[in-house]
Amino acid sequence: MGRVVVLGVGLTKVGEHWNKSIRDLFVEAALRAVEDAGIELSDIEAVIVGNMSSGYLQGQEHLGALMSTWLGLRGVATAKVESACASGGVAFHQAFLAVASGIYDCVLVGGVEKMTDAVTEDVISALIMADDQEYVASTGITFAGLNALVYREYMRKYGVKQEEIAYFAVHDHKYARDNPYAQYPFEVSLEQVLASPLVADPIRLLESSPISDGAAAVVLCSLEKAKSIKSEGLVEVVGSAVATDILSPHEREDLTTLYATHVAAERAYKMAKVEPKDINVVEVHDAYTVLGPIHLEDLGFVKKGDGAKFVVEGNIEKDGKLPTNTFGGLKARGHPVGATGIYQIVEVVWQLRGEAGKNQVSDAEIGLAQSVGGVGSSVAVNIFRRLR
Repeated sequence: MGRVVVLGVGLTKVGEHWNKSIRDLFVEAALRAVEDAGIELSDIEAVIVGNMSSGYLQGQEHLGALMSTWLGLRGVATAKVESACASGGVAFHQAFLAVASGIYDCVLVGGVEKMTDAVTEDVISALIMADDQEYVASTGITFAGLNALVYREYMRKYGVKQEEIAYFAVHDHKYARDNPYAQYPFEVSLEQVLASPLVADPIRLLESSPISDGAAAVVLCSLEKAKSIKSEGLVEVVGSAVATDILSPHEREDLTTLYATHVAAERAYKMAKVEPKDINVVEVHDAYTVLGPIHLEDLGFVKKGDGAKFVVEGNIEKDGKLPTNTFGGLKARGHPVGATGIYQIVEVVWQLRGEAGKNQVSDAEIGLAQSVGGVGSSVAVNIFRRLR
């Protein structure tokens, strides 16, 4: 298996893009990634697009060919990857495999989602497609409702208080403040979070990621090709894995542990030849606050039940033991579903390049991005190392 390098990254600001279509957003992010890579569009041999709901919300499928057409890339290999909220992370894994196999030297992988043009009811209907339509969605439960079940069980099983869990949102907004691409670049207090309206008891509005538009893209190249183009700022993909769990959480043994995260992380750590203690910066999938602590636990950074306490004690600050979600996470940076996994990867790459601005983690060398589809039904874990 060949060595794979992130050569270029690009993204759009997350938000409500009323004047941009789904293809406008993708092309903008893709061209920025190509420019950052220092290559020509003609160097791209394949395009992989991560997206969850374009067929339902825009009435548009066949995104691989659509985006390649609008980039002017006739003849390249293309595909759309769908894995619910993990679509971006899983698309990246497929792009990594394509380059590592030696079949392609240079692949563009991006994620995109256009959600704000749709009415909220349609967005809610699209999101619950991450679970079983026939046996779960037909009951009327929402995706927020499924996560509320996890939230209640986590508090019951480990004796954790809501204010400890809700603090994850305070943390995210603190770092989104200095992220020019964030949808909500401002701070919130714990009191504001706990006083916000209920979405699905006990989840509050300010504990929930927003409805978002956005696109992010990465250019992956073989190490040999990358070194022929750049001598500095290279970040290697040293571990990449995807795993699944039983689709519906009510059929699992434990609502508070994501089996797929355990499996994907174990495989990625083994491939990267690292352990959790070696990781310097992390991006976890916090669509709802309770998921942040749970993911820190399931990734092996802290024992079960101690994740929320770990956060409240300041361990995930940029100068803490495990800097986490240093650009605002899904909660404050925003959550354009199919693009989120790529946003996380771009943010890790920025940290390893030393390009994180006011949110820079000192001497970051190894970073991890975790992307989750459904309530842990599919998980991608990608690990990166700065090349010296």
